[in-house]
Amino acid sequence: MKTSIYKRAGKAFFYLAFAKALFITTSCKPDHLHLVKVEASQTSIDSTLQSVTAIEDYIAPYKKSLDAQMDEQLSYNPVSMHKNDFELNTPIGNMMAEIVMKQGNPIFLKRSGEQIDVVLINHGGIRAPLHKGAVTMRSAYEIMPFENSIVVAQLNAVQMTSLINYLVKRKRAHPISGLTIKLDKNGKLLEALINGKPLSDNEHYYVATNDYLYNGGDNMSFFKDTPITQLDYKIRNAMIDYFKETDTLKFKRDDRFTMVH
Repeated sequence: MKTSIYKRAGKAFFYLAFAKALFITTSCKPDHLHLVKVEASQTSIDSTLQSVTAIEDYIAPYKKSLDAQMDEQLSYNPVSMHKNDFELNTPIGNMMAEIVMKQGNPIFLKRSGEQIDVVLINHGGIRAPLHKGAVTMRSAYEIMPFENSIVVAQLNAVQMTSLINYLVKRKRAHPISGLTIKLDKNGKLLEALINGKPLSDNEHYYVATNDYLYNGGDNMSFFKDTPITQLDYKIRNAMIDYFKETDTLKFKRDDRFTMVH
């Protein structure tokens, strides 16, 4: 009985908080509010709580509206995709990388006058598969539940070599775009191309990633102390925007990261 009360009350408070947050972030009221006083109180959520039903009744309209928004079809996915479908590159990983490239590049171009050369995000950041059928806002939240934002780092040739070596060593399907890597049958690097061209010692490269990786997540130390451009654009929001613009998803495994057998 107590577990049921906890669960119901927790859901009720979640929807109330979410609804209030949604109201605050969408309000256009120009008034400037100032914090004057903070008061705190504690309410135990246990078997003595008698008002769960009343709370749920109060929350119900917000929950109904929120669920309708979350489950509205934005796009269609013809084939289920999982991050472990293949080695080295996967349809869902390629989708994530291409979304960051397509949605992030116009913002970066406007802010810097430059183009994104490469996208690199982490395999572990994909937290759910994308099933066949309707693609919704809920799909984006399930795949990317984190608040990670897109950032663009400027890397020199030495740092790019470290990035490539990182991918070669781990041989994992980290989502990449703009970069083509080919390994021999023993897993050694045969070729690495950036936008179809070999790495140049005299060039610098703009790599779009997320703020977690830029700050050293997954041991990606090659981003350390590199110049950065903040796009102020969450990956999840980029996904939602892309889904809204795309009738049917058409991502597949390709030759961006392969091994010769």
